[in-house]
Amino acid sequence: MAGAAVSPVPAKLPWMFGSATAGFRYARRSQNCPPMLPDFSPAAWAALTVGAVFTGMAKTGLPGLGILVVVLIAHIVGDVRQSAAMQLPLLCLADLFGVWWFRRHAQVGRLWELAPWVLVGLVIGAATLLLHTTWLKPMLGVIVLAMIALTMLRRWRGDPQPGPRWSAGMGALTGFSTTVANAAGPVMNLYLLARRLPKSEFLATGAWFFLVINLAKIPVYAAQPVLGGDPMFTSQGLLADLILAPMVVVGALIGRQVSNALPQAWFDGSVLALSAIGAASLLWW
Repeated sequence: MAGAAVSPVPAKLPWMFGSATAGFRYARRSQNCPPMLPDFSPAAWAALTVGAVFTGMAKTGLPGLGILVVVLIAHIVGDVRQSAAMQLPLLCLADLFGVWWFRRHAQVGRLWELAPWVLVGLVIGAATLLLHTTWLKPMLGVIVLAMIALTMLRRWRGDPQPGPRWSAGMGALTGFSTTVANAAGPVMNLYLLARRLPKSEFLATGAWFFLVINLAKIPVYAAQPVLGGDPMFTSQGLLADLILAPMVVVGALIGRQVSNALPQAWFDGSVLALSAIGAASLLWW
């Protein structure tokens, strides 16, 4: 109509699920929508809700689910760095449930051999965040898949538990991968499987480890603008965390029931299978 004002078409924002990947579309915010509400379509919100439930389940029942959530949220948000920061508060919340429920089973002493090497990995990962490289996640996927194959071979041959060099390598890779992409789940799962821990000790030790690591990542992410990088935490991401937090609690409750019902052999198998799927997804993320 002549003389009618035409609203500008919004550019493609990072707060969407790429249509070329999974068909989620950017949904323009209505005028009545609060200005801080994240620009997610209803389908993307549904996917985020599932991701939040899986985040809780990963900490209390099925550890291998965690990496799948990392990939899902990265696709929805669009910016890998901001997706890592958006997921971090949800991970911390889920870790608290894992620490509380399995507090009597934690083998925290096993983590001391990893601690210095994890710090090395954290420092390298923090520096790498400034590079905006695209080859890191496929590389991590290849490494984790190779480690899964090695773990299966060792279990088949009945090899003894690995020694200090294995722990050093796993610690450094865990610190690095959790900093650059929240992708340390498969690495840590393989370390705990190699120690042949019962599922309660597995979940408890992993929860303690990731709670400390995730809390340590908060200042690393917050300091990125000071170090010359782009901001990682955003007001939209933090508001999305607040909205999704109840679903993390639901997932944690479901996960505990799953862990109680799952036999040890099935638990170990699910960890390997889900870790392999998650590592493979890193190849094309």
